[in-house]
Amino acid sequence: MRTELRMRPNELKPSIAGGAATRRPAETRSTGTGRFAAAPAALQLSIVVPTFNERQNVRELIARLELALRGISWELIFVDDDSPDGTSAEVKAIAARDSRIRCLRRIGRRGLSSACIEGMLAAAAPTLVVMDADLQHDETKIPAMLEALESHDAHLVIASRYTDGGTVGEWNKTRAFMSRLATRLSRLVCRQEISDPMSGFFMIRADALERCVHRLSGKGFKILLDIVASTREGLCVAEVPYSFRERLHGESKLDSLVVWDFGMLLAEKTIGRYIPVRFLAFTLVGGAGVLVHMSVLAALRLTEMSFPTAQGVATVVAMVFNFWLNNLLTYRDRRLRGARWFTGLLSFMLACGLGAVANVGIASYLFEQSNAQWVVAALAGIAVGAVWNYAITQLYTWGHDRSRDAG
Repeated sequence: MRTELRMRPNELKPSIAGGAATRRPAETRSTGTGRFAAAPAALQLSIVVPTFNERQNVRELIARLELALRGISWELIFVDDDSPDGTSAEVKAIAARDSRIRCLRRIGRRGLSSACIEGMLAAAAPTLVVMDADLQHDETKIPAMLEALESHDAHLVIASRYTDGGTVGEWNKTRAFMSRLATRLSRLVCRQEISDPMSGFFMIRADALERCVHRLSGKGFKILLDIVASTREGLCVAEVPYSFRERLHGESKLDSLVVWDFGMLLAEKTIGRYIPVRFLAFTLVGGAGVLVHMSVLAALRLTEMSFPTAQGVATVVAMVFNFWLNNLLTYRDRRLRGARWFTGLLSFMLACGLGAVANVGIASYLFEQSNAQWVVAALAGIAVGAVWNYAITQLYTWGHDRSRDAG
């Protein structure tokens, strides 16, 4: 049975005005010498912050959390995707003097959702907070979120831009429209009625995360939607309004590919149980490659080039296009760069070449030996070739990152 809780802004005013939650008294313990020393307060919050090129914001974020979380025992976990600006080095320099600060540096993989998952699984507190490093999330709302979680026995508290009292700040009309459209689309997979399933600022109990963590896709940048869509049992949800702030330093990580990431997450949560979403993306790219192949072939035939030569050139161009687009979209989290891009292309073309042989072989066998109609035989050959290409390229072209991830 699903339970939902909504918090109105006036219900939270005492917490916001009063600052942090009530401090838990320190325990005393015997030292074995007859004297008693104060034991450290039990850890209440683990704050997980995914980062990529956020070095300029690290110290300011920590200073703001210090002010906002007085009286609360907390730890702060930065999960850095090997930022070239030295974000991880900055965090580690601070962590050397402050044991509350930790840095998880990821090599060979990227992605906000997967970074949040790793950070939350590494956390020690019973309550987890996820927020961005760009200072756009209002850290002063965390005590109010903690009060809502504890006083109403909620599983999840969302800092919402769309509940009463919340705003999107200074967004332009296009960004505001896209955000609201994505919020509406997210209801296709969202198991509960919440005002801001696209929020990147939320608090969740560690035991509530544990119930869904094995079903999380880790794709894209909307980890909250992933959690809500992956939780089979109903969550008791509270919402705290907040106003989205402007970034002070650095550049936004949102780009044109976030639309693709969002679409893949929706696909994962709707048809992912039947068809691997990465395979679906691979076949979509393959379909685009067919269009490229036919376009190049038609253009070359206008030059009176012989058909075999034109077909060969079109095949190579289509393979390069398919590899480039798969590297950009299908395997965005394992993207090959530099020299590895070229070695990946070679392995991709070799695998697809063998796949073409399998395609022709299966189609010819069915057509000649089984008296199958040519359309059926051709489709069977295409299916076999597609599965072969996907399996082999995932293992050998982009599969190296899987071994690195395991390490």
